[in-house]
Order: sequence, then C-alpha cells, then structure tokens
Amino acid sequence: MIDSLNVLGTRLVSCSEDPMTGFTRTGCCETGPEDRGRHVICSRVTAAFLEFSATRGNDLVSSRPGFPGLKPGDQWCLCASRWQEAYDAGVAPPVFLAATHASALEIISKAALFEHALDATVPN
Repeated sequence: MIDSLNVLGTRLVSCSEDPMTGFTRTGCCETGPEDRGRHVICSRVTAAFLEFSATRGNDLVSSRPGFPGLKPGDQWCLCASRWQEAYDAGVAPPVFLAATHASALEIISKAALFEHALDATVPN
C-alpha cells in the first residue's frame, strides 16, 4: 500500500477511483521525480475552478484518451501550483487533507489548505 504521508502527517489515503486519479492513476495523489506538475492536491473540483483552469490552457472538462473529463463534484489530484494559482484568484476548490500529499506544503501554506479543507478543522 501507500507509504507516503499526507499534509496531516498521517498515511496518505486514496483520493478517487471513480474517476481514477493520480499522476500514475492509482487513485492516490502520490508523486515522484517524473511528476513535473506535482499532482498532489486531492480536490473536489468546482465549476468555477474548471472554468478557471480552462482559461489557463488546461481543459479538464473534455475527455480524451486516458482522461475521462471532469465535472463539478469529481475528486481529482490537482497540480499544487495550479491550486495555488486558483487560490490567489479566489476560486480554489475544496481539498481532502488526508488524501493530499505532504509535498504540497512546499508550495502551498498549511493555512490555505485548512481554509479549504473538507475533512479537518484547523488545530488550535
């Protein structure tokens, strides 16, 4: 199984198997040297985020070989830098912290992730 840690410091859990997500399509937001986009943010995509991503040249709605196309409500491993860009624009989608890889914290603040968390509250 997965040995990677999430942003909570616990074992990384699966993000989605329907649609099957992850850079290596394992369902998990794992990463490695070949993942230049760093697909480590487990998110429930929103219409606003999908529209934003399209304006940045990344159409996540249209299906193509190896990619089903996404609709609002789907869970997907997003690139950390695109999530941060969406956060800065006010359209970051919510995240599942338990399924978001710890390396996301090299790009995104823990506070920003917790602000958009679906599965945890900010610790005191």
